[in-house]
Formats: sequence, structure tokens, C-alpha cells
Amino acid sequence: MAEQETGTGSRDRILRAAMAMFGENQGARLSVRAVAARAGVSTGSLRYHFPTQRVLQDAVLAGIYDVIAPDDRIHDRSTPARDRLIDCLRQVLALAGVGEQARAGWGEIFRTYIEPEPTEESRAAYLSIEREAQRRVEYWLTVLRSEGALAEGDDSRRARFLVTVLNGLSIARALPSEESILATETETLHAAVDHVLGSRF
Repeated sequence: MAEQETGTGSRDRILRAAMAMFGENQGARLSVRAVAARAGVSTGSLRYHFPTQRVLQDAVLAGIYDVIAPDDRIHDRSTPARDRLIDCLRQVLALAGVGEQARAGWGEIFRTYIEPEPTEESRAAYLSIEREAQRRVEYWLTVLRSEGALAEGDDSRRARFLVTVLNGLSIARALPSEESILATETETLHAAVDHVLGSRF
């Protein structure tokens, strides 16, 4: 295998190509051949860097989250832990957009993952998205626990609870509402974060 195909440059090209494909269609399969062709590398090179489709999907989602919800905010100790966690959760929620953008996003999720009969590929793609969201929130909780801002407990359960709250709030952004979305969203995020920071679950 050519050295240039196993270096960090080819890995970055593969990730950029896969991210672009995912951005164009979140239901995209990210097949080895399609991603390799888009990146201009061999399938062997892709397999060298990403031995399985799951490894590739997880790397793509981690890269996307690094851009849209970087971890640096959680480390800013000049701000109270509660505010930092809320800010991080808001970054994830911002992905959903508001109004038309939120409706389009949830429409795509419905057409890709809910309406058709699930396939192994669609299930794997959705679970990859879910895993990355869970991993990111768990990491934020681990940071706060290491600072003493969060009691010992099951960070996995706490993260699942917060991700469920985010999912609900993102759906609410797509639905008609008589109340201010910002006001109800802020109230809900504060209640959820206060519950997590004050709990031992």
C-alpha cells in the first residue's frame, strides 16, 4: 500500500469526503466504495484507516460534533458548572434549527429512519448518531464530576436522560407553538440540568 494512502493526509481526505456526503444526505450509507471514490483514495486505504463502516460513521459524527459542539466550553471554570452544561446542550440543540429548518430536519429523520422498514444499514446509521450524542454528553458530565460539581453516579443514565430531553426540545422546535420557544426551552433545560447536577442517579 502506498505510503501516501496510509498517512494522515489520506485519512483527513476520507473524513472530509464522508462528512460532505453525510451533510448532503443524513441517510447516506457511506459505503466504502462511494466514500473512497469521493476522497480519491483506494478502498484499501479507507479500510486501513477505518476497518469497519461503524468506525467510519463514528469518526464522521465525532468530527461533526467537534465542529458544532466543541468540548472547550465545558472546561471554562470561570463560568459556573450549571451554565457551562446548559451552553453545551444548547450547542447540540442548535443543530435542529427552528421552524422550517427544524421541520425539514425532522422530516428527513422520519423519511430515513421511521417511515421505511428498518434495515441493518439504517439501524446502524441511526445508532451511530445516537452513540455519538450520548458519548459527548457523558464526557461533559465526567468533566463536571472530576471538578466536584456532580455527585458520583451513573453518568450513562444521566446522559441518556439529557439526550432524551434534547430530542424532545428539538421536536418542539418543529411544531407550532403559542408560547415562546426560547422561554420554554430555557426553562426545560434549566430543570433538566438542575435535576442531573442535584441527583445521584
